[in-house]
Amino acid sequence: MTSKIINLSLIAFIITLGSCNKNPLELYPLDEISTEDFWKTSNDVKLFTNTFYPQVFAVSGSDRYESIFSKDIDTDDMVFVASYPRLRGTRQVPATGGWDYSRIRSLNYFLENYKQVEDDFDSYKAHVGEIRFFRAYTYFDLVKSYGDVPWIGKTLNLESEELYSTRTPRNVVIDSIIADLNIAIELLPSGNIDGKTRLNKNIAKLFKSRVCLFEGTWEKYHDGTVFGVENNNSEKYLSMAVEETEDIINSGEYQINNTGNPDWDYFMFGEVNYSDNPEILLWKEFNRDLGMVHGVQYQMANGNSGGMGLTKNFIESYLVIDGNPITNPDGTPNSLYNGDESISSTFKNRDPRAKQTVFTPGFPIRINTGNDTIHYVRANIDAPAHTKNTTGYQLNKGLNWDPIHSNLSQLDGGTTGKIIFRYAEVLLNFAEAKAELGSITQSDLDISINKLRDRVAMPHLVIGNIQTDPNWNFPDLSPVINEIRRERRIELVAEGFRWNDIARWAAADELIIGKRFLGAKFNDIDYPDYDPTDFKLTDGYFDELKDQIPNGNGFVLDRDYLDPISTEELNLNPNLVQNPNW
Repeated sequence: MTSKIINLSLIAFIITLGSCNKNPLELYPLDEISTEDFWKTSNDVKLFTNTFYPQVFAVSGSDRYESIFSKDIDTDDMVFVASYPRLRGTRQVPATGGWDYSRIRSLNYFLENYKQVEDDFDSYKAHVGEIRFFRAYTYFDLVKSYGDVPWIGKTLNLESEELYSTRTPRNVVIDSIIADLNIAIELLPSGNIDGKTRLNKNIAKLFKSRVCLFEGTWEKYHDGTVFGVENNNSEKYLSMAVEETEDIINSGEYQINNTGNPDWDYFMFGEVNYSDNPEILLWKEFNRDLGMVHGVQYQMANGNSGGMGLTKNFIESYLVIDGNPITNPDGTPNSLYNGDESISSTFKNRDPRAKQTVFTPGFPIRINTGNDTIHYVRANIDAPAHTKNTTGYQLNKGLNWDPIHSNLSQLDGGTTGKIIFRYAEVLLNFAEAKAELGSITQSDLDISINKLRDRVAMPHLVIGNIQTDPNWNFPDLSPVINEIRRERRIELVAEGFRWNDIARWAAADELIIGKRFLGAKFNDIDYPDYDPTDFKLTDGYFDELKDQIPNGNGFVLDRDYLDPISTEELNLNPNLVQNPNW
């Protein structure tokens, strides 16, 4: 199939820096070892398993282009200084690179060898569950990128016929992913493991719901296109998504982080430790003593926007505090909406998550010793390209005010934690799957979407009382689906969900094609000392990509939802077929 499958060291394992019980996301893969004396004890299994945590959940955050600054730059939520090739529709078939099965080979190697361990299975079965989860996670990444991919369930060598496998239909691969996750759910322990830094049953259930929601909606909305599948069975996957999320909800193990302070409870993405946060299922811990640090706080507190900014289109998706859109059904402005003549007016009377996601004038940036607080004034719109803000809407989601994280140089780094899975996604997956099945009830909304709204004291979403928004992105779909999609966009912004949502909804024609995403309005209130002729503007709004894509994004509808397979891969395996229209 590909030379990458067989070009692999046998085992890379973790030196635990003094303790096998350290957070596996803190550990470092080191050198190769012989397998001759391996697979003897349950600790061998654990050491092998630990290597995959930093691989699968690669969230170093060490650079401005990583972590929260870049998660959604390929979507309608953010504008990057350079137009994104997929949205622009200018990608080419690469000569080399592309899919990589090396991790899958390592995971298959584990599954073929762990039974040699002499210890009782119960002493290490959780690690077998972790490996099943990691294989499912890795294959899901491949399916999202390429659609049909060869399913390889064993370790290959130079003589293996499977090196020349054809591509397995995507829904068959998804079924194999689900089978792995079902085993993971059976073998993984319940409860929070190592301060919520290791996998458990509910994390596997949440991830299964993510897989099933993705495939269920992909098959539904791509049906009849070049990306559709034979034997479309979207309802099967949507029903499984409901089942798994319902199990997590009914378990009562997690809650939305809600202390009764709607102006701050969503602002939880810059905490140092999430082991006691009721919303978090899995997170990565950073530790300066172990050299595990990042530069996110340094970047945010020093005005570095990573060359991106949030879009006007995204900001306009926030509801007003009455629970309605900024525009009335007749096209007039909501009386509580203060317009966008300045950043402050834009965010007045809006869903409290808005100010807990985007900097507004006067918002604290850093609280120094003696309560000497540095406050935000304006976006860094005139900085060098790699640090500037492109839209006037500057992200504060993930900020921590403690200068111990932000006053240090980037090399010294901060140690705020990184959320990997949280309960909000459970509720959103549940509500969307129920709505797509056409079976959602008010009770369903009250245990899901309205829990998110309760956190920020927003009015409940009521099925029989949804005000028509003339700017709905999907006017042909039901009001409740439109509002659930809005809620998902707002709640999960900058967490890396948006492109996958656009792709599975087949929504590039509504959201991407022909569009150029604007920013805030240039004005004398926020930028009194700036000359508007120094900036790219359209109708008075920041338009960073005005010269790069004058006619808007050129996304190719029957091609760009999937990535191309490289020429190298096609030459290595003549049984492979390129993705549509590449």
